[in-house]
Amino acid sequence: MSTSSRVIKNTGYLYIKMGISIFISLYSTRLVLSSLGASDFGTYNVVGGAIAMLGFLNSTLANATQRFMSYAEGEGQLENKTKIFNVSVVLHVFIAMATVLLLLLAMPPLFNSVFNIDPERVASAKIVFYCLIVSTVLTIINVPYDAVMNAHENMLYYSVIGIFESLLKLGVAFICVKTARDKLVVYGILMACIPLITLSIMKVYCHRHYEECVIAPRQNWDVGLVKKIATFSGWNFLTAISSLFTAQGIGVVLNHFYGSVLNAAQGIAQQVNGYMSSFSSNMMKALNPVIVKNAGANNIASMNRATLAGCKFSAMLTLLFAVPLSLEIRFVLDIWLKEVPEWAKLFCVMQLVQSIIVQMASSAATAVYAQGDIKNYAIWKSIMNAMPVLLVWIAFSIGGSPIWLYIPMIVVWAVGGDIVIIQFAKRKCGLILKDYLMHVFAPLVITVISMLICGSLSMLLMSESFVRFVITCLATTFGMFISAWFFAVTQDEKMLFLGFVRQLIKAK
Repeated sequence: MSTSSRVIKNTGYLYIKMGISIFISLYSTRLVLSSLGASDFGTYNVVGGAIAMLGFLNSTLANATQRFMSYAEGEGQLENKTKIFNVSVVLHVFIAMATVLLLLLAMPPLFNSVFNIDPERVASAKIVFYCLIVSTVLTIINVPYDAVMNAHENMLYYSVIGIFESLLKLGVAFICVKTARDKLVVYGILMACIPLITLSIMKVYCHRHYEECVIAPRQNWDVGLVKKIATFSGWNFLTAISSLFTAQGIGVVLNHFYGSVLNAAQGIAQQVNGYMSSFSSNMMKALNPVIVKNAGANNIASMNRATLAGCKFSAMLTLLFAVPLSLEIRFVLDIWLKEVPEWAKLFCVMQLVQSIIVQMASSAATAVYAQGDIKNYAIWKSIMNAMPVLLVWIAFSIGGSPIWLYIPMIVVWAVGGDIVIIQFAKRKCGLILKDYLMHVFAPLVITVISMLICGSLSMLLMSESFVRFVITCLATTFGMFISAWFFAVTQDEKMLFLGFVRQLIKAK
């Protein structure tokens, strides 16, 4: 099977999983918000955000391990993959232990002086905090297994587990509605149990299906490899912790100045952004191993072609859903939620703008990681990642409105971060800046303008309704496909698309 066909097939599996998961999650969020109320839902988000500053490192730590696993897969060396797996398991056990210690030490100052939580809900919030620590540890220990699944591009199994996890979350939402106990505590405990179930299933599967998944650290210990992985992971950790410090810590700043109700608005914005970003992230999950394997095989030209295509199409997939949603955000939130938290609508739009900009350089970041030398990149990217927290704190301290939560995120994190990524992709990976501007940046700008013009016409001519929402979605989709076909898609990509359509027609 060709690389393009494999990417399309794996992306298809992930989209099926995403469609089912989003439908379930939307309904689950409605139940949970209605059951907990805006205050408790905001409390869970701010406590969970503090945990997520380390817990969400799962995906980032997995990126470091996946780089080495996919690189070895490209080289075709089973012995090296086995060594990488065992070294990664040991390293992540130590990381999990350090995370527990750090979170427990951070707990008193967080609850005493940082969190702005109703005194009557502090005890419940602490129970949630402990539960999320357990969940975080399990997630970190599972990173090597997630890396193995990604290196083998087994997206079918990954999708099945994702759907199962969504069903478990729906079950938790129903329990919260029915229970007579403290709903925040029940929700926190049950949500922490979900990773235990799903991660256990993943471990059993990997040990049964992949040769490199053999726990034998003594036989496979390699000091040189440990140094390589530890060095790479250390710089990757710097980038990750700075990113999460802002992505989640900025919610703590919002909570400190404006209370937990506005955290509910931010929580809604983050969930909406997560749903929209999943369209592009699923494609990237299928494409990233291809980029890294090409680096492992020293096929730089193919790596850069995949990089440009990934930047372009990941941003377009986000645009496909983010533009009509941004135009009709008032209608969507009013239908979705019984009570829409104040500022939620504006937060959602600004969060989506930030996400679109970030996607424009997402594959280029993968290419930078694939080549291995990330020290200077990590330093510069970390500066861009961490700066918004300071800027938001200053803005709120001098009386700035909640809108300042996202302005530094868009200008510094998204735009500034993209500039850093492209510059290092040019320096380290041989990416040609002219190619990026011609094949990614310019086509995306034209596409956004086309979509906004088409979508705005329906909004000007019709009053707010479900019919207008559907027409706006169709109009923006039409604008995107027309502009993409004439300005963004290369001749080779057109031929691949037409060939795929012919295969679908023949299959019928």
